[in-house]
Amino acid sequence: MMGDADTRVATSPLFVDERTDGPGVVRFSESDPAAPFYRLLSKLRSPLAMRDMMIAPVRACYRGEGVTIDPAELPPSAAALYPQVSVSTLAIPSDAGQIRCECFAPPGKGPKPMMLYAHGGGFVVGRSEDTAYVTSRIAAENDVIVVSVNYRWAPEWPFPAGLDDCVAALRWMREAGGDIGGDASRIMVSGDSAGGNLAAALPLRVHQERISILAAVLFCPLTDFHFEKFQSFERLAPTGVVIDAAFMGFLRGAYLAKSENWRHPWASPALSDLSEYPQTLLISGTADPLVDDNRAFAEKLTAAGVEVAHFIGEAMPHGFCFFPGVFSETDAAFAAVAGVVAKALQS
Repeated sequence: MMGDADTRVATSPLFVDERTDGPGVVRFSESDPAAPFYRLLSKLRSPLAMRDMMIAPVRACYRGEGVTIDPAELPPSAAALYPQVSVSTLAIPSDAGQIRCECFAPPGKGPKPMMLYAHGGGFVVGRSEDTAYVTSRIAAENDVIVVSVNYRWAPEWPFPAGLDDCVAALRWMREAGGDIGGDASRIMVSGDSAGGNLAAALPLRVHQERISILAAVLFCPLTDFHFEKFQSFERLAPTGVVIDAAFMGFLRGAYLAKSENWRHPWASPALSDLSEYPQTLLISGTADPLVDDNRAFAEKLTAAGVEVAHFIGEAMPHGFCFFPGVFSETDAAFAAVAGVVAKALQS
């Protein structure tokens, strides 16, 4: 046991990201006057709901189900690249249940700075294992303990469930981070894509709790859900490879459910008061539909008096930092991470 977080993988109850009883699950009552119609539809098609039809193949393809690849064509694993980084599983308690987190700890005695990391996947898919290269590299190169959160997915768990899970993990890091060798007075946040959105929202979400966040390291984040207003999105998203307009529209509906949430500051951090935001690093590529979103966020942070660095990789796509040895820009981006982390820890 490590404080209130168990390092064993729990089997019961389920981790929160395994729960299937969320408010976004489609149900119908037998007392509904339309029940006969729904019963007939359930016999004609499965799943019953259109969004369930769409999300099932997305999740299967994202996991690579049915895909075979020569191991020689794969980049080296995070474990092979960073054997000095120990990886353990945390079961962090929350009101919704236990949150499965992976803890990436560099060697040496603590207390060490900590960083909460939120993986990407459009709020509807993804897990901490998918970003193990990123989190392992951050841990190894910056001597920080990274806690990577497996939060609940939409549409079964719409906004703000995933963010709430990240908040619960952040609170645990502040209150019990010493149990994993962390320094609760030196906490940063990070994430990529949808996880970058969650990480970007965290300083706003916990502002009233006076949880000190030293820095935000945001890899290609979505910061404004009115993404069609950006020229890069209109130009690149229609035929995008990593993300595209069709998927972005789906994830927005799945995660936010109602258009009134598009402007919520915890959903679109760029639309919030940023005057007390921590110093921030944004990492983007010019071939990413979200690059203008990121530029606009950097400009708003600067206007609010926040110290901002924005690394932009020329011709780089969304998520170009996810794999080792593919681009030289990846090394440059992680060098920028190291610079911002070092500066934050000196302040």
